[in-house]
Amino acid sequence: MPPAPFQLCYITDRHGLAPEPLLPRIQLAAEAGVDLIQLREKDLPTRELADLAQAAVRVCRKTETKIVINDRWDIAMAVAADGVHLGGQSLPAEVVRREAGKDLLMGVSCHSLDEAAKAEAAGADYILLGPIFETPSKLRYGPPLGLAKLAEVSRRSAIPVFALGGITVERVAECITAGAKGIAGIRIFQECTSLAEQVRKLRAQCPPSAADSTP
Repeated sequence: MPPAPFQLCYITDRHGLAPEPLLPRIQLAAEAGVDLIQLREKDLPTRELADLAQAAVRVCRKTETKIVINDRWDIAMAVAADGVHLGGQSLPAEVVRREAGKDLLMGVSCHSLDEAAKAEAAGADYILLGPIFETPSKLRYGPPLGLAKLAEVSRRSAIPVFALGGITVERVAECITAGAKGIAGIRIFQECTSLAEQVRKLRAQCPPSAADSTP
């Protein structure tokens, strides 16, 4: 991951943006200094996803922003994306790591300490842990994990843990204090008037202790 006091991960959802197109939003996020973009357009046919991924990679290459493709490690490699992000229905992380090699950045979504430990053992480079706070999109995963669980998983993981689920500007500092190396979300990057200003607000929440060290 690129060096920074903490990382910002934008997870895309073109349906939530409509009628605004997705690619300009990706460009705005990259130009604003988001560290990582997860292209998460699960319902796109392979050809359309590959075309969008290729265009997004071109945009991100003009900045320091890294881009990972949700689930489709084959597309990630075909378009020279930085990596892949795996969810509960994806191929096992150990299989992807074996097939894709060690140079492909690999993230894994986790909802418990056990899942986080398995992801790390399988070769994951980072973990998205959630939901930390209550959020409508994550109700199927049950009650939110809370900051205490975030702190436990962060403390016991040797790889970066990103807090996901119900993250707001006001909640960033407590997530970082709990040990998260970053925050991830959809709405926090899509439901704002200015992405550049939103990124500045998020960076400003970094506690002084976190600013003294990098992941």
